[in-house]
Amino acid sequence: MILSGDKGVSPIIHISRNLQYRNPFGAAECGSYVYLSVDVSADLAPPTLCYSYGLSVLSYHEKTMKKEKENRYSIKIRMPSEPCLFFYWFRLIPIASNTDAGDEAFFYVRSSKDFTGAGRISPIPARVGADEHRTPHAFQITVYSKNLSTPDWMKGALIYQIFPDRFSRDSSFSYEETIRKNNRPERIIHQNWDEDVDIDGKPETGYIACDFFGGSLSGIAEKADYLERLNVELIYLNPIFSAKSNHRYDTGNYMEADSLLGGEEGFSRFDEEMRARKIRYILDGVFSHTGADSIYFNKYGRYPEKGAYQALTEGGESRYFSWYSFSKSKSGQIHYDSWWGFPELPNVNENDLTYRDYILGEDGVIAHWLRKGASGFRLDVSDELPDSFIREIHTCVREHTGDEGVVMGEVWEDASNKVSYGAYRDFVLGRTHDSVMGYPFREAVLGYVSGKISAEETDHLLETCRENYPASIYYCVMNLLSSHDVPRAITALSGARDPGDRRKQRDIRLDDNQREIGMKLMRLGFVFQIGYIGCPSVYYGDEIGMEGYRDPFNRRTYPWDKMSEEKHSMLEFFREMSTLRKRYPVLRTGYYRTILANGDVFIFDRTLDENGKDFFGIRQLGPRRIIFALNRNRNQSHTVDIPISDTDAAGDEKCDAGCKEPIVKYLESSEKLFSDEKIFVPAMDFRVFVFDAGFIG
Repeated sequence: MILSGDKGVSPIIHISRNLQYRNPFGAAECGSYVYLSVDVSADLAPPTLCYSYGLSVLSYHEKTMKKEKENRYSIKIRMPSEPCLFFYWFRLIPIASNTDAGDEAFFYVRSSKDFTGAGRISPIPARVGADEHRTPHAFQITVYSKNLSTPDWMKGALIYQIFPDRFSRDSSFSYEETIRKNNRPERIIHQNWDEDVDIDGKPETGYIACDFFGGSLSGIAEKADYLERLNVELIYLNPIFSAKSNHRYDTGNYMEADSLLGGEEGFSRFDEEMRARKIRYILDGVFSHTGADSIYFNKYGRYPEKGAYQALTEGGESRYFSWYSFSKSKSGQIHYDSWWGFPELPNVNENDLTYRDYILGEDGVIAHWLRKGASGFRLDVSDELPDSFIREIHTCVREHTGDEGVVMGEVWEDASNKVSYGAYRDFVLGRTHDSVMGYPFREAVLGYVSGKISAEETDHLLETCRENYPASIYYCVMNLLSSHDVPRAITALSGARDPGDRRKQRDIRLDDNQREIGMKLMRLGFVFQIGYIGCPSVYYGDEIGMEGYRDPFNRRTYPWDKMSEEKHSMLEFFREMSTLRKRYPVLRTGYYRTILANGDVFIFDRTLDENGKDFFGIRQLGPRRIIFALNRNRNQSHTVDIPISDTDAAGDEKCDAGCKEPIVKYLESSEKLFSDEKIFVPAMDFRVFVFDAGFIG
């Protein structure tokens, strides 16, 4: 960290994840105090803290820091009273005899290449505006609302995601009856559950995602025992509202369950079976757009009530007209705003008060489904919804559930500093979301187990989010390996090349070697999920190693009648790991610490404090400490020297502060067995040590 050139500047140190330099660790509550320190050499003048805060318009300020001891300068600063992002960096000036020393000022900013939370020297200050490229980077403190809270049941809950048409038919399914009841010309109904997904559509339509297999809500209900044995606590259902397509992101009617899924009767049966097993569920809320083929837009005239499109083309009035944005060309051609230009998905104006009332009113969509038993909503494309709208959704959900409901957002990046519509978004500040989809977790864990990134970089990616998210939200993040929008995890891990072409994607199946590798790496991914902070999330079929590239091949049917020995083995493994999480509360809400992240090996632990209390101060039963050791190397085992004694549990502030002083600095290859001070981790395998409960692995 030495400035290049002839100025002779000595090292400067500020590590945002070390309590010596920033206390407390991570996000801060509105109005709380944060201590910031920086070490500088004697040939530098007292440093200046530069900071800027806000969401859309950021104010800029400076404050000279005071000398604390030797070459350390510190400042105690009160966080803003309103939720926002607080960015900071340091300005330094060499002490010189000439009067132009100020012209030699330089800056200490956050380093994107340093994996410890340290910074780097820059000739220019950090850039933090939402409309800028934001390089050089500033250090970030997420300032969250004093009223931030998330339901205790959600923290660390095991999530199971289901694409309803592809999970299970119910026992009364009739192909002939399904054809009779759903005789729409564009639809394809598969007679054989094990057929592959369609990629062609009908000749007159082409591919429009309108092939159906007959999976239903009653089918899910009939598999309730299966879900219970997986230790599922929360189901995330992809859209179930009436719609034209099989994915149902083109909502036709928000107020009814699709008849192909069993309608209201099927939903009631599903709710009853889940409730009996204390399995909660959230629904997919698609509120940025509707379907063109819907009661609201009614482009094709399939519904009796006049829709917005008909009101424009045929005249007359529609109560939905103000929801949409229309225009006409000089030639009379009609245009309307649609989601990413897809004409089947007309955008709604979420600021229209009649639309908000329809979604959020006392008899609106949110209240309707919460009364029926849902525990909340996952919001499709959260970054395309106004913050004010999401705040109202969050308030509505809390009011109707006694603060026990959740709002989860689809956000693909670090949700704390997500930018859209020219501003940093209010996503984890305590006013909109209780959880977000953990795509950064997926990137980090799949990158690690596949060998694409080092354990050090994996730790850095995870620690960045842990540092930026309020803990109450981070413990609720949906930590996924697969979803309906990305390739199946086993396909991503197998090393199979994505051919890009849909027909080739459809025909490719992993060979025996690829599946063997994929299965072993999937196990490591599961172990990471089970041990890490947040909610482990399983996309239906991942627990048996279902494969497939992107949509629609990641949405194949669950092969209930084609369960090989390999799939049964994977299923039993996942059950064992999920049981571990269910049995030991420390894995849900305990403290977290990275013990070692070095090359192929990643070791972390989860702990309770000396009084048996978790991160949130709640006393928990069970062991105080569990260590997870993973080795992703495909050929080489490792023996790691590590203090196994229970005297270093991470219940104190220092251990949970994210400090990057590793306990272990070296790895050595060995075939030694597990001992008091060593953990032996075979190639492409893991070890879990549960204190007071024996050894697992």
